[in-house]
Amino acid sequence: MATQRPCDTERDRRWQAVVQRDASADGSFVYAVLTTGVYCRPSCPSRRAKPENVSFHDSPQDAEAAGYRPCKRCAPDALSSPIAVLVERACRIIEQADEPLGLLELAERVGLSSSYLHHRFKAVTGLTPRAYAKAHQAHRVREALSDPDGDVTQAIHGAGFRSSGRFYENADAMLGMTPTTYKRGGRDTAIRFAVGECSLGSVLVACSARGVCAILLGDDPDDLVRDLQDRFPQAELDAGEASFESWVAQVIGLIDDPALGTELPLDIRGTAFQQRVWQALREIPAGTTASYTEIAERIGSPAAVRAVARACAANPLAVAIPCHRVVRQDGNLSGYRWGIERKRALLEREADA
Repeated sequence: MATQRPCDTERDRRWQAVVQRDASADGSFVYAVLTTGVYCRPSCPSRRAKPENVSFHDSPQDAEAAGYRPCKRCAPDALSSPIAVLVERACRIIEQADEPLGLLELAERVGLSSSYLHHRFKAVTGLTPRAYAKAHQAHRVREALSDPDGDVTQAIHGAGFRSSGRFYENADAMLGMTPTTYKRGGRDTAIRFAVGECSLGSVLVACSARGVCAILLGDDPDDLVRDLQDRFPQAELDAGEASFESWVAQVIGLIDDPALGTELPLDIRGTAFQQRVWQALREIPAGTTASYTEIAERIGSPAAVRAVARACAANPLAVAIPCHRVVRQDGNLSGYRWGIERKRALLEREADA
């Protein structure tokens, strides 16, 4: 299979989008993995490949011409349908605009009615045009703040915020920390964590000043710690003191008996669409399930079933946000970030409670 490699700067930008699973980059390129022969959207929740095995392609057609097949999990080939092409054009217009565009102007520029564009844009991307613009603004700010020679104020205004005050109103939700701290790569941000053992294997619990920010399940404790390091590359990761063990015990108790629920404060960070999906998941009663289609309908986006599935796969808080309660339309189990057998075990425990 042939590979194509953009210039190093462009490759680095695209790789960062893949690392961050940045949905706002969907449609601008796809990435392919040499060892699997599959190509994916930047936001694909699949296990991250090694950088040396990854190539980037400008479109699904380019990837397929190079011999790759589309990922069944994120369906990147859906981006090439006629309406998806128009939505992709709208995405590029949003990204290139110096200031946020109104829906009517955006619709006129792609040749659709405003209501139809709003509906189809949300179906394809899982976001409204306005929410997509906000997500792209956040991406531009993060990218600018990553420049060691850049200035915080310039980064804010360069991303299209008309005033610093408007940006700072949303900075905590957008970055999870102050802009200055983010510019330092999250340095001085304290994340406490501990790894324990439960009936489903190893479990890592991590906590920021805002609450529990990660609950990860797996077979290898070292892999879980590496996953946490990838999420917070410059943060100060500290093994939790003895008092932190009680939090881990609560999480293990929740895994052993999911029907108990938890009162732990949660630090939930995600896009506007992910937040809506995750809230809907928390409203599914223990002992019951819902389909991806039902969740899409509950959040008011009935056509965004695939986007709902991607949001479930991106959930960083196992069990606390019960994505294990989401199944296929026919009731069969679908994929689970921490393994299908763990999903089965959790559902069986809830059914027996």
